[in-house]
Amino acid sequence: MTGWLGPRRRAANGSGRRRDRTRGQSLSMIMRIAALALIVAGAFAGPAAAKDPTDADWMIRMMVCTQEGTPAMEVYLPQSIVFGKKPLVKALAQPVIGYYTLDLTGANKGKPLEPVKVSMTADGKTVIVDQYTRGLPPTRIPIGGGTVDFDHRFATNAKCGPFQAQDPNYGQ
Repeated sequence: MTGWLGPRRRAANGSGRRRDRTRGQSLSMIMRIAALALIVAGAFAGPAAAKDPTDADWMIRMMVCTQEGTPAMEVYLPQSIVFGKKPLVKALAQPVIGYYTLDLTGANKGKPLEPVKVSMTADGKTVIVDQYTRGLPPTRIPIGGGTVDFDHRFATNAKCGPFQAQDPNYGQ
């Protein structure tokens, strides 16, 4: 039989089916090679595309709170806010995204970082930590430290040290 593109090839068994398998097989092979090339390129592009953190990414611990003698809660802020040009009271007049850790282990390990909004009252006497991802009410902490409740399930009666306390051994 002759079609408008030329003679049709018949299968060896005479069934009349066209032999388009070779075209399909070659397209399949091309797709496989392209997918493999993308995977290999992606594997090598990840580390090469990584960038150094900016000043906003460097965090510093600003407060440690203990519960029953073990450091359990910490609040971190970007160094660009803490050491910025504005005084800290003005820099925290509007909420800033920082991080909060809640360590439920006795070994002081297993601290996931949770984003929080940290602000300060206008008089500079109270720090407000808003755990907005959990939907908890904001925790108000006196700047000089005090006993507060972060989370009524795990972090109650936490004794917080002074804000901006950089002592790594506080509470130990």
